[in-house]
Amino acid sequence: MSTHTPAEVFPPGEYIRDELEARGWTQQDLAQILERPLNAVNQIISGKRGITPETAKGLAAAFGTSPEFWMNLENAYLLAKAETNDAEVAHRAKLFSVAPVNEMIRRGWIEQGNIASIEGQLKGFFGAADLDHIPAFGVAARKSTSYSETTIPQRAWCFRAKQLARTVKADAFDEKKIARELLSIRLLTPHPENIRKLPILLASWGIRLVLVAHLEKTKIDGATLWLDERSPVIALSLRFDRIDYFWHTLTHEIIHVKNLDSSIDSDLMADAKGQGGATSVDEKERSVNTEAASCLVPQDKLEGFIIRHSPLYAREKIVRFGQANEVHPGIVLGQLHYRQEVPPKNLRDLLVPVRHLIVGQTITDGWGHKPGIF
Repeated sequence: MSTHTPAEVFPPGEYIRDELEARGWTQQDLAQILERPLNAVNQIISGKRGITPETAKGLAAAFGTSPEFWMNLENAYLLAKAETNDAEVAHRAKLFSVAPVNEMIRRGWIEQGNIASIEGQLKGFFGAADLDHIPAFGVAARKSTSYSETTIPQRAWCFRAKQLARTVKADAFDEKKIARELLSIRLLTPHPENIRKLPILLASWGIRLVLVAHLEKTKIDGATLWLDERSPVIALSLRFDRIDYFWHTLTHEIIHVKNLDSSIDSDLMADAKGQGGATSVDEKERSVNTEAASCLVPQDKLEGFIIRHSPLYAREKIVRFGQANEVHPGIVLGQLHYRQEVPPKNLRDLLVPVRHLIVGQTITDGWGHKPGIF
């Protein structure tokens, strides 16, 4: 849509004065015609008072025009008088369209400043020569939003995770080792304190673990990123502080690494397109979820447990099942919740918090930790 700004805009009073002169009327005459005080008419003509819709209708009837004509004159005059730097507003709007600027400032990812300063910091944050061409990279994310697109806050979160991951050391990546040892992850689950061992274990597999608190409205739980073709990263948001959610999200992302999902060639802003569209991504996520559930709880044994105890699940039965299968009962309960075997509000004391056990054990952004910009 094109816009046109006139070289000079006159107040509506100038047009009223012309109409009066053409008719040989005085301001007193117009005041009597409109049944308005002379002072009010004088202020309108001198530009000290604006034209209201009621006045516009009166002038239209007096001069044989339309109310819209006078309202358009008034609006054009007001717009011309308004002092707004449109280019600066558009510039700010563009920055906010490519990044959650205020949230990034709040988190310390960039600093408050003028437009030029913020633009320069965003270019540095994204590693972009200009913000119209922010580089893409591979990512497979577990989130509660659509898999058909990556939102602006989600993109910023992923960039921050990748930025931090470059500072984490890890052994040479070995996907075969992950495949061999994946099921052993269950051995860490019975005792929540074992979560502290994960950064070293994952590093021995060649996986860098970073923790980045989620940005507002991202609804992202975790992601698998790649610094290069042989340098995987697992980023967790710890959005829900529950043992079942933690272990399922972590295992879900480990499986993505094992499968080499979302290689470096994938497009972050169109991750679904890189894997065949939203439907195929959803199907892949469901497949990975199923494998993650099986890694944590033997599904054949869980099926037997359900057959024996549904629909009444006593707390002690779940605890004993977990002990027998070397898995924390909260993880068992989480899977029963997911299967809708147990109402979500039941037995939640088993879903112990674990965030405090892992935050600070590897590079962490959030919950009081503020790493610098690298």
